[in-house]
Amino acid sequence: MGLAAVACSSPEKMAEQAENVIVKCNPEVLEVVAGNIDAAVTVTYPEDYFHPKAILTVTPVIVFEGGEQAMEPYVFQGEKVQDNYETVPSAGATVTKKVHFTYEPGMEKCYLELRGVVSYKDKKIDLPVKKAADGANTTYMLACKKGRVDYKADNYQAVIAMPEEGQIIYAKNSSTVKNSELKGQSVKDFLAAVEAAKANERKTIKSTDIVAYASPEGPEKFNNELSDSRSNSAQKAFNKVTKKAPIDAPVNVKSVGEDWEGFQALVANSNLEDKDLILRVLSMYSDPAVREQEIRNMSAVYTTLAKDVLPGLRRARFIANVEFTNYSSEELLKLVDENIDVLDEEALLRAATLVKCENKAAIYKKAIEKYSSARAQYNLAVVYAKGGKDAEAKAEAAKCDANDADVKNLLGVLALRAGKLDEAAKYFAASATEAAKENAAVVDIYQGNYKAAAAKVSKGFVAALANTLTGNYAAAKAAITCDCPHSAYLKAVIAAREGDAAAVKANLEAAKKDEKLAKRAASDIEFAQYK
Repeated sequence: MGLAAVACSSPEKMAEQAENVIVKCNPEVLEVVAGNIDAAVTVTYPEDYFHPKAILTVTPVIVFEGGEQAMEPYVFQGEKVQDNYETVPSAGATVTKKVHFTYEPGMEKCYLELRGVVSYKDKKIDLPVKKAADGANTTYMLACKKGRVDYKADNYQAVIAMPEEGQIIYAKNSSTVKNSELKGQSVKDFLAAVEAAKANERKTIKSTDIVAYASPEGPEKFNNELSDSRSNSAQKAFNKVTKKAPIDAPVNVKSVGEDWEGFQALVANSNLEDKDLILRVLSMYSDPAVREQEIRNMSAVYTTLAKDVLPGLRRARFIANVEFTNYSSEELLKLVDENIDVLDEEALLRAATLVKCENKAAIYKKAIEKYSSARAQYNLAVVYAKGGKDAEAKAEAAKCDANDADVKNLLGVLALRAGKLDEAAKYFAASATEAAKENAAVVDIYQGNYKAAAAKVSKGFVAALANTLTGNYAAAKAAITCDCPHSAYLKAVIAAREGDAAAVKANLEAAKKDEKLAKRAASDIEFAQYK
């Protein structure tokens, strides 16, 4: 690695003829990968250049705004020097050496130079400095190390189904409604609930269902006909009990036939010793006749079923389909300020989405205090993480379920921010959420594994950046999903690599709305040929 001319008869001539030494670097523009700059510099010494008794010390140096960084030098010797350095013969030679530097801020605008010193006897002669490369490209650092953390969603419903139900029971094989049933507690409770719904401005009765059944015993055809008869008598009974307080909503009448679904539910919730066996029979056979016969074969069990289960299935149900209109966003915000205690867990979680970040914590703390809400506990940690309070986020995350995928992702983000890339990668792999995959791709990018990053994500800025770094510009452009300054900057980088000057200019103008990006663009080697 050196610098020189032809027909040298002395070390002094090596300096004079340095312009004839050819220096090349691969890559021509230095690139930072995983915090390092690595390249290969090739130097061609012409014939009769290197003095046979000289020693040449070459030091690769990166010069940048704010300083310089030098490598350990390479040392070469002429063919008559009796030492252990690499020999460069008088006939000339081409030498390739690797250079390695650790990135420092400011190296975005830098160049690599070779500084040579020839030693001969007691003399030391400085050779002219040779520039080897410009750089360095830091495009991968566009990947944000803040990481992606998502809030857990609430299950708040704008409209909540609150059906009210009552039922009447029939005698075996009968479709006659007893007066005692019309005056029974079930019907009374149903009518009271209907009246309460009608009086509540937030509730609306959308429709009423009258559903009739037969217990699953005896011939299926007979039971289907019995169910039909019960649907007719149940409708008449419903009209009778609601005559004084009619329900202004459509009435739907349905005959189910044999109530195997109700039978299964009653058995599952019973204390019957053989209930698992009965449930197994129901799962094994779909034919009603076979089911009944198999259950009848369990004679001791069937006696109990006939006494305690089957009578409850000879019925008709009155179902008022009531809808509750939940609090609007405006009402939620007002209640947060004036009467937060009336809000349930889901309402609190929804309310937190409606306020600014600095006000979310108080609402989540209320949900934790009142309902021991695991989601609110996690979301509180996210609030701190998004606010840059990593210590507080870690403390709150420690109170969450460590096996929760979102919690693992959050812990990975905190490790990423702390520069613990390997630890972060383990958390993201264990989480496997979409956010974790995106964050894992960021780790890959910072570790120089661009293809691995591109394989993990297909949409969004991280995917676009990963594909840009692998040279797949079509996939990169397809992955960009927003019009933010960062996306515009990346579009400008892609345009520069594709030689589209107009697109470079247009996208940089959009990107420069962000002051940091405007400053970056001024020294970014990606745009060197467009300045």
